[in-house]
Amino acid sequence: MIRPFASLFVFLGLFALATAVQADTPSITWPNGWEVEVVAPNEAAPQVSRQRAVKNDADGNQVLVMELTMTPVESGHQVNLQGVLLEMRKSVQKDFFQGGYQSVCNKIHPATLSQLSALETTCTVTQNGRHVLSQTLVAAVQADKAYVLSYAGQAEVYKASQDEIEAARNSLKL
Repeated sequence: MIRPFASLFVFLGLFALATAVQADTPSITWPNGWEVEVVAPNEAAPQVSRQRAVKNDADGNQVLVMELTMTPVESGHQVNLQGVLLEMRKSVQKDFFQGGYQSVCNKIHPATLSQLSALETTCTVTQNGRHVLSQTLVAAVQADKAYVLSYAGQAEVYKASQDEIEAARNSLKL
């Protein structure tokens, strides 16, 4: 059911700004019971750090996905965080549309990611008028690093998992 989100994580490469900066890997404490997936480094951008975990239902189906991406930013480059998040949101909406879904996203608004000021948006995805999925994108920049936290899941699971999601967000060490 989470398949429409696969292309979003590819799109996170938008943050892949050419640089030779090596950075510390951020840490996150994943919720108990979630399956942490090994994300192989991308040969084209080995300095990009990706961490991913999924929550499965009793049958082993993915019902919630959370991913944290850290990308080095070239020294002196000014990241237009609002523009990046708008492009990510547009890509997500296009992918949903191509999959037969409609999505409406709330206005991009200030948030925090770990100790950083961030921008955030949440999309509500419907099919035949029924709310089926929710997705949140949170992006932040810190001097020489850009971060994106994305989480998405089936509507009911997303809502019921807010405490777990909040705990994971609060555990972030960037």
